[in-house]
Amino acid sequence: MSASNVSPKPVADRLRPAALATLAARVGKVLKRHSIMLVTAESCTGGWVAQAITAVPGSSAWFERGFITYTNIAKHEMLDVPAATLRAHGAVSEPAVCSMAAGALRHSHAQISLAVSGIAGPGGATKTKPLGTVCLAWAGCGRETRSRTEHFSGDREAVRRQAVFAALQGVLDFLHDG
Repeated sequence: MSASNVSPKPVADRLRPAALATLAARVGKVLKRHSIMLVTAESCTGGWVAQAITAVPGSSAWFERGFITYTNIAKHEMLDVPAATLRAHGAVSEPAVCSMAAGALRHSHAQISLAVSGIAGPGGATKTKPLGTVCLAWAGCGRETRSRTEHFSGDREAVRRQAVFAALQGVLDFLHDG
């Protein structure tokens, strides 16, 4: 399932550090309640999702590991993202993040994964993938992978922070809708 949109939550809310910490704690509470371990596969966020998660005391009960795969080579070598997918669609694409999410599950002991890749700037934007384009995916053992593309505004830090927020909120949505 794929959708392209702009997050409905006001940017100011997503940029507050307390909001991110609260969301990470909520994710942990839900995962722990269901005895589910999470794995992350991150590119543009550079481990920020994993950092937000591990800032929550007791996160080792629900966070298994994180992959930071910033380059296409890392995505291919660590997560088995097909080189053909990267050539055809690019790293910032729903096919790429779906492959990242699936690879993270295969290379971990987790039951759910999230993946994020995007263009945080200031460079890297194209006509078809402008600054702030972020692709996200969530996968679970025995579940259909979900993905979406967001278009965030702001500087590099703002785009990355909003991507972290969307990735974590997506875990809750994935679990709720599944």
